[in-house]
Amino acid sequence: MLDILFEDDDLIVINKPAGVLSIPDRFGKTLSIKSLLQDKYGTIFTVHRLDQATSGLIIFAKNAEAHKELSLLFEGRTIEKKYLGLVVGRPEQSGSIDGSIMEHPVKKGQMYIHVKGKVALTTYDVVTYYKRYALVSFQIHTGRTHQIRVHARHMGHPIIADEIYGDGEKLLLSSIKKKNFKLSKSEEEEKPLLARHALHAHTLKLVFKEKAFAFEAPLPKDLAATIKQLDKWNAA
Repeated sequence: MLDILFEDDDLIVINKPAGVLSIPDRFGKTLSIKSLLQDKYGTIFTVHRLDQATSGLIIFAKNAEAHKELSLLFEGRTIEKKYLGLVVGRPEQSGSIDGSIMEHPVKKGQMYIHVKGKVALTTYDVVTYYKRYALVSFQIHTGRTHQIRVHARHMGHPIIADEIYGDGEKLLLSSIKKKNFKLSKSEEEEKPLLARHALHAHTLKLVFKEKAFAFEAPLPKDLAATIKQLDKWNAA
């Protein structure tokens, strides 16, 4: 469960799997990366979070001094944070979304763009266009809750399988291979190719204690398999 990519006396960098909480929920009964780290190391400090369904890079601090310094870095705009996401449709080759974000007054836990929200800036570049989708590299210059997912929806190209900001429809292989798809004899119904929102925290670059760090998390199996099938679809 703990895929540790790097650690020293101050910080730990984890490649978080999709479906696991970053920190414990209020009931403290659901497994989280932080609780696993606490079992292993004792005291652990939260620096930032990833949504439960988002995979990829997440950093925790081992001591209060490192926590304070890292938290300030993440609150500022000096860290380079890039995500890979599959979106619906074909956005412009590159662009930026500058839309302040706040929590919805009625729908608890859901964010939306509003002039009274906190400043939020996302830039993006399309990596690959597919027939109905696109693989996009997102860079967040601020760290608002659900920022990429909210901004992707705002530009009209929500993240695939996003239950809050998209249609929530899981990606099926049959939707890609409509002519040649067949269930295997052992299957009664099709299993989704991608069952969670298609977002992965891919790279992190920062300068901490006068030392430059660069981390990269490889794509998890579900996203890698999805992209492989989409590449085949493009080539067909």
